Amino acid sequence: MKAVTAKDVQIAVNAKAGMVSALLVKPANAKALLVIAHGAGAGMRHRFMEDTAAKLAAHGIATLRYQFPYMEKRIKRPDSESTLTDTVRAAVATAKKLAGDLPLFAGGKSMGGRMTSLAAAKQPLDGVRGLIYFGFPLHAAGNPGAERGNHLSEIELPMLFLQGSRDALADLKLLKPLCKKLGENVELLVIAGGDHSFHMRKSSGKSDEQALSDVVEKAAQWMLGK
Repeated sequence: MKAVTAKDVQIAVNAKAGMVSALLVKPANAKALLVIAHGAGAGMRHRFMEDTAAKLAAHGIATLRYQFPYMEKRIKRPDSESTLTDTVRAAVATAKKLAGDLPLFAGGKSMGGRMTSLAAAKQPLDGVRGLIYFGFPLHAAGNPGAERGNHLSEIELPMLFLQGSRDALADLKLLKPLCKKLGENVELLVIAGGDHSFHMRKSSGKSDEQALSDVVEKAAQWMLGK
């Protein structure tokens, strides 16, 4: 793999939320840039985020991952939806300045992906060609329902859902028809045996690393095809 550079970035969210940290990881042969948000319980330097960024770089995909304000301040409770979506929009605006002529995509892990989708549903994300969800949290664990996906029909961008078949936050009996209803611009990749973070059972014969590699390969191919 060609050289990969990492650069610390600061993002101004708004007057109330202030600044948040971000990290730009860019391979020398970058062909696209993905703005990727973390999940509710772990920040941008969580192993999942680190491994995903590294594997994407190996496929020629640069990433800008960033903190939400509550995580920046080391507070356990997530910010309000408006603050979270403002952060998504600020991160995308920053990424657009950094991207140059690279195609721009956005998404995130779990809550980060959902907040990106909510931001896009409220108002188009400038310059973004598509959205990627690494484990979309369609409902709370043990409480199946599709209401959290109602806003997705307001998004006019192509979308890619990457889900484990054992994901407790996305019953496939609900997610599959939802994706079908959203139309031809929406794709769903199911990792057989994977949970919400693509952790595999030993009996599956596939390691967590292999599962994440499959997820990342699909994401990279999808972006490069847009």
